[in-house]
Amino acid sequence: MKMIKTVDLDVGHDHRTVVAGINLEAMPGQMIAVLGPNGAGKSTILKSLSALLAPIQGAIYVGGQELMRMKRSTLSKTLAVVLTDRLNAGFLTAFEVAAMGRYPHTGFFGKLTGADKEAVWECLRTVNALDLAERYFNQLSDGEKQKIMLARALAQEPNLIILDEPTTHLDVKHKLDVMAILRKLSREKGITVIFSLHEIDLALKSCDMAILVKDGKIMNVGSPEKLGNHETFAALFDIESAGFSAFMGTIEISNQIEPSVFVVGGAGTATGIYRMLTKNNLGFYTGILHENDVDCYIAETIGVVAVKEKPFRHMGQQAFAAARDLMNETRLVVDSGCPIAESNLANQHLVLGALKEGQRVCSLRDEKENRLLYGAWADMILPCRTAPDILAYCAAL
Repeated sequence: MKMIKTVDLDVGHDHRTVVAGINLEAMPGQMIAVLGPNGAGKSTILKSLSALLAPIQGAIYVGGQELMRMKRSTLSKTLAVVLTDRLNAGFLTAFEVAAMGRYPHTGFFGKLTGADKEAVWECLRTVNALDLAERYFNQLSDGEKQKIMLARALAQEPNLIILDEPTTHLDVKHKLDVMAILRKLSREKGITVIFSLHEIDLALKSCDMAILVKDGKIMNVGSPEKLGNHETFAALFDIESAGFSAFMGTIEISNQIEPSVFVVGGAGTATGIYRMLTKNNLGFYTGILHENDVDCYIAETIGVVAVKEKPFRHMGQQAFAAARDLMNETRLVVDSGCPIAESNLANQHLVLGALKEGQRVCSLRDEKENRLLYGAWADMILPCRTAPDILAYCAAL
């Protein structure tokens, strides 16, 4: 059975439609990300799916029942909501806040039984917050509070959890912790999780399906792999100065600067160099890269010219000639230190050819490896211990 389904749903406030034509289906255990620019209506969608706002038009079904017709007692055992509103818990401990989630399962007076308390402890254990239980909620950090709010939601024993920007105000560690917990709930407990998130890359790395919202309508719905191309997300967020790779889940600053450097990369060794050159307003070409190489995905996302070869093939003469021509247009060659094997021997020959032709070449390999690969020509190499050392040679161009 579908956990949640919407049919021709229009949502909004005070009879004014904010987002129209929402047709969504989610199965148990799926993670759904609602993505879009600020003001697109993401929060309105989530509040409507949470029964906090009545639909303008259409219907929402949860577990086969129409949401707006469900009894509150039933709904509270089916659906949990974590919004961005900050909770002022007074002098309540973290355990007591988490225990609020048990009230749909308690009697008229809301008294916790031993079984209820054990259930709360289990929820705290699930979100890695046992050590926070006796601390006052208001004295916790934002990340710690969010874990307790997740424990409270989990204590309801819901089939569906809806969260509006669950990583807001959190540092990197706690952002990752929260998303890992949500992933755990979906995979191990079969809970459907619907959330909005500002961090596109984190959202797409976590979700099974994304809903793209802009200008009062749903632009697209599908898996990150299906939706994930630069054009889609550039249109969604009106991005002009950056590129997006759904495959890598990264956003990269575009580099449209006249190239003065050629980076010989591969196996992810050049990614940091690409970003460093771009950040310092230095244009570059790169190659030879297999099309399934991390460096190739990043170079394409940055928007630079990259000489490529088909995956799992030896780098051929055509790619070699194209790379050599581009290399000859630049004033500095950077050997990123990619491991050399039979399939990419062409890159070793590129660097060696540049040395023989008197081009400036710097390398991130150690002296012993340079000597092994380039023989006596290694004496011509400008040594670099770290990637930032390359900038000193670029400054001399």
